[in-house]
Amino acid sequence: MDNQKNNKLKALRHSLSHIMMQALVYLYKAIPGVGPDIDNGFYHDFDAKHQVTEDDLVKIEKEMRKIIKENLPIKKKVMTMDEGIKFLKKKGYKYTAELAQDLKREGEDKISFYQQSDFINMCKGPHLKSTSAINTDAFKLTKIVGAYWKGDEKNKMIQRIYGVAFATKKELDEYLKMMEEAEKRDHKKLGKELDLFTFHPEAPGSAFWHAKGMIIWNILESLGKSIRKKYGSVEIQTPILAKTILWKKSGHWEHYKDSMFHFKVGGEGYTIKPMDCPFNIMLYQEKQRSYKDLPIRFSEIGRVFRNEKSGELNGLLRVQHVTQDDAHIFCMESQIEQEIITLLKMVKEYYAIFKIEPNFYFANRPDDYMGEVSTWNKAERALVNALNKERIKYGLKDKDGAFYGPKIDINIDDALGRSWQLATIQLDFQLPQRFNLEYIDKNGNKKTPVMIHAAIFGSLERFIGIMTEHYAGAFPVWLSPVQVKIISVGAGHIEYCHKLTEEFKENEIRVEVDDANETVGNKIRKATKEKVPYMLVIGDKEMSSDKLAVRDRGNDKVRQVGEKKFIEEIVEKMRNKK
Repeated sequence: MDNQKNNKLKALRHSLSHIMMQALVYLYKAIPGVGPDIDNGFYHDFDAKHQVTEDDLVKIEKEMRKIIKENLPIKKKVMTMDEGIKFLKKKGYKYTAELAQDLKREGEDKISFYQQSDFINMCKGPHLKSTSAINTDAFKLTKIVGAYWKGDEKNKMIQRIYGVAFATKKELDEYLKMMEEAEKRDHKKLGKELDLFTFHPEAPGSAFWHAKGMIIWNILESLGKSIRKKYGSVEIQTPILAKTILWKKSGHWEHYKDSMFHFKVGGEGYTIKPMDCPFNIMLYQEKQRSYKDLPIRFSEIGRVFRNEKSGELNGLLRVQHVTQDDAHIFCMESQIEQEIITLLKMVKEYYAIFKIEPNFYFANRPDDYMGEVSTWNKAERALVNALNKERIKYGLKDKDGAFYGPKIDINIDDALGRSWQLATIQLDFQLPQRFNLEYIDKNGNKKTPVMIHAAIFGSLERFIGIMTEHYAGAFPVWLSPVQVKIISVGAGHIEYCHKLTEEFKENEIRVEVDDANETVGNKIRKATKEKVPYMLVIGDKEMSSDKLAVRDRGNDKVRQVGEKKFIEEIVEKMRNKK
């Protein structure tokens, strides 16, 4: 039933994309580009002499509803490739004609079109059978942006309109309400407001971390390291740059060349590392290994660089400078299941700290796999056995494994119910073979070890971005960059405030004093916007009392707490990650 519903929604959204393009042709004589369905909606690229703006979206929606109410049948038509290209050129649809020519070069001999009324364009579908199946109150155009044709910055920038669509108005309203809340939680906005991190066009896809943001970063990095150490990992560090020949040997060049930063020096190719695994392999090769040495568990805070397209960058969620809490485990086949089980335990322990229930997915062999099917089958069985032994329920990501091996992906749901993929555990029989890795077994024979790739945060940047939105910037006490804000009522209270600050700092509590020459109300409003867990207002009354007037985040009421007890409260929350 879910699949049927999803397929119907997919067809509905794809049909709306074409209806929107039909409206754009009618209103602005626009030339169509691509127009797929996407999660929760659709978009369409187009080129027009009239520069369409946000103010035009209501007008376009009105035209779309008019087309829908005509109850037009949507018909599929198939042409030979040459007929289709000729037809598109005659219509003046130069962008889709170019796509058709690309398909022809790839060996396609036929092309499909979908038509409603007098609008027809190349498309592989799916579509509804008629516009009458669309609820005119259950879609909305949301934004318009510039988009390079084919996503290539060398091509012309045209325009793209996004829309959202559902089967019912109720579903649309619920989604729009969630998106309104998501906008309030946007980590890019919060990062700047809370003085955590910012982004600058001179360094695309890379965050500038402020002092407060680095507090969060260092706490999480330290937490990850302590958990890995507990489970037997040893920390290493490897270079950022290597000769391109290394990536050709590993197979990454063949599969990820377009996503790598590479250049030549003195005629020799160099690549900034997009992943850590080949470097960890080189460390393994430093000396002869015995079965007694295995498993070897390397862990690294690895800085890697991915050449993402500018249109795909999204704050901390999609960056070019990526920091991974990476691990590579070298073990015997007989040790695989236990190592995977240990990693699964580590994942559950880690996310329990954040009161988040992880969702597990098994990703099997992709179409562009490397190696033998029999080896893949063995690797897949090992992962599934480990999941079953840990009594973990899991979903399937069909054909979504890495090119070198199957994997377990771990997703989390945030406070808005959005799913994010973070941790991953990948089993790899291929790279050890490509690099001729060896160990000596108990009979003195040379054997090839197995390699496990694992990241628990995934990317620190992505994790912090997601957590910023999950908490809406109101981080738990143990993770908040500033835990206590002390506010002086007047100049005569400043010295006492700073004395109190030193007592907090002696207990490693992160505290700031606001002694600016401003009203108390203004200082409280600033501290509220900064989402500080605790506020202390210090005036004559507080200086003469043996108790502190504590204002908790999100609560206008003030409670009276002894200083020692208040410090113990914060220290306990820091210790127990509350």
